[in-house]
Amino acid sequence: MKQKLAEIVKQVEESVKSVTEAKDIEQLRVKYLGKKGELTLVLRGMGALTPEERPLIGKMANDVREKIEFLINDAFEKISENENIEKLKKEKIDVTMPGTKYTLGKKHPLTLVIEEIENVFLGLGYKIAEGPEVELDYYNFEALNIQEGHPARDEQDTFYISKEVVLRTQTSPVQIRVMEKSEPPIKIICPGRVYRSDAVDATHSPVFHQIEGLVVDKGITMADLRGTLEIFAKSMFGQDTKIRFRPHHFPFTEPSAEVDVSCWNCHGEGCKVCRGEGWVEILGAGMVHPKVLKNCGIDPEIYSGFAFGLGVERTAMGRFNIDDLRLLYENDVRFLNQF
Repeated sequence: MKQKLAEIVKQVEESVKSVTEAKDIEQLRVKYLGKKGELTLVLRGMGALTPEERPLIGKMANDVREKIEFLINDAFEKISENENIEKLKKEKIDVTMPGTKYTLGKKHPLTLVIEEIENVFLGLGYKIAEGPEVELDYYNFEALNIQEGHPARDEQDTFYISKEVVLRTQTSPVQIRVMEKSEPPIKIICPGRVYRSDAVDATHSPVFHQIEGLVVDKGITMADLRGTLEIFAKSMFGQDTKIRFRPHHFPFTEPSAEVDVSCWNCHGEGCKVCRGEGWVEILGAGMVHPKVLKNCGIDPEIYSGFAFGLGVERTAMGRFNIDDLRLLYENDVRFLNQF
């Protein structure tokens, strides 16, 4: 047994000299010191020794174990050191070389306008509400007093998923959902994508963005609507901006109005931006129709409200003097880098 232990030490000494990788060192450890290793197998034969031989062989076995562990650990440290040196050589860099420039992205102009509008109304105490873009016909039309046969419900204007499901044509359904689940006072804006069956041109797109607002409470009047929109217009287009209401018809508001702002480019004198009129139409608005309030379980004899909606693309075009809506969707970096 003494001879076998001496042979094991000699084998390990020879083996570590030829090892070049750390994984091979681990294999040596398992081969000689593992549960089924060479040294373990020798120690299992100690039961055949005499009582006088066992202490001597046991001490020698411990010395051999320590020797093997030393040889293996020493070899591992040397190999690891060599591997680190080689790794450093391969990963060596020239710190005097110019660095790589990484281009940082920017917010899209539509995102900038949406956030600016949201900040205006958040400052006025409004909350932001969101809803599904794939909407039920009921919320998109019926609850908004848009009856069967109305032109807006025609397939030439609306994308139908099925007879009862559409891609929302405005964010007004969000208002209905909020009024159904909330009791007045209600004060929200509803930003989001909407869809209409329009051909793509300089001023139209089948996908665009709207921000609609809704206020419902006791004693809300048209004067509240006008005052709110004046604050919004001045915040967006400058403190000298004026607004005007033009009578219009929307099924979900009564009375209704188209809202213009004094041209931000010529300040009312007339230019190509406003087509010489001095005014630019930016949104529609009005007092919430009593039928719409009833549809949502709100008593129109007690509560009243106003609503408004604006197109984000049109506002962005005016804000940044963009003459073609398609530029906002072509993802031309040369164009987007201007904002």
